[in-house]
Amino acid sequence: MRCKTAFNAYSVKFSPFIDGRFAVSTAQNFGIIGNGRQHVFNMTPGGVAEVAAFDTLDGLYDCAWSEENENILLAASGDGSIKVYDLGLPPQANPLRQFHEHKHECSSLSCNMSKRDLFLSSSWDDTIKLWSLGQPTSLRTFTGHTYCVYHTCWNPGAADVFLSASGDTTVRIWDLRHAGPTLVLPAHAFEVLTADWCKYNDCLIATGSVDKSIKVWDVRMPQRELLVIPGHGYAVRRVLWSPHSEHLLASCSYDMTVKLWDTAAPMPLIRSWEHHSEFAVGLDFSMLREGLMASAGWDESAWIWHQGDPTAVL
Repeated sequence: MRCKTAFNAYSVKFSPFIDGRFAVSTAQNFGIIGNGRQHVFNMTPGGVAEVAAFDTLDGLYDCAWSEENENILLAASGDGSIKVYDLGLPPQANPLRQFHEHKHECSSLSCNMSKRDLFLSSSWDDTIKLWSLGQPTSLRTFTGHTYCVYHTCWNPGAADVFLSASGDTTVRIWDLRHAGPTLVLPAHAFEVLTADWCKYNDCLIATGSVDKSIKVWDVRMPQRELLVIPGHGYAVRRVLWSPHSEHLLASCSYDMTVKLWDTAAPMPLIRSWEHHSEFAVGLDFSMLREGLMASAGWDESAWIWHQGDPTAVL
């Protein structure tokens, strides 16, 4: 199922509350200059129906659904701000609020599944910030990276722990109870664009880099990666562990493909999809429907399909 977007799509996220609902963040002119639009769609028997669309003066690079309110959606903006939308309000009442402390582009957002009012943002200003939806300013700023922080996400099993992936070639593990990172992992020789926790073993992380490779690490033994997957032709933009299977890992890349891997198999590649005609940069699994996947690309489209379908069409 293909979904057309107004501009180049950067991020796609399934709702954790409503089956078949998903959000797509977009940016005009490939995010270099121009406007943005935050879309929200529902899957229906007749196709995709748009629920809401919010226009912004700058491109949007990521979005995240609140874990405590099905109507609250966050969007990361190129002007460094974070927009908060409430789908329960009329369009003219949105955005509900804005947070604006980052000095450069806001690149990623992650909502905490346990402490549900908390969320993280990362930025090209080399920082990560901790926020509460109930507070007007950030609760804390995490510094130490020496280049853009492209991605951050919470540990699925430890509410105080999160990771960050940076252009300084490292992935860092942080704990809210400590002043600095608890681990600095020199994950790749080139920029690290993405990282994710395994949902079934929170000691395992996957990383993706400009060097075209995916690596799997055990943070208890950080001296060397457990697995190297050299399957993409260009930079790996997103890696994501399945919420339904311990060994399933998905990735998307500037080579315009989306791939599914079995990290426990001698030959990890399960399937490769080539439905995008431009860079594939957004990726998600549905928590509510096993096997349902989504991807977003610079070809002004998002795709929704079942991982067992080689054609990427529902």
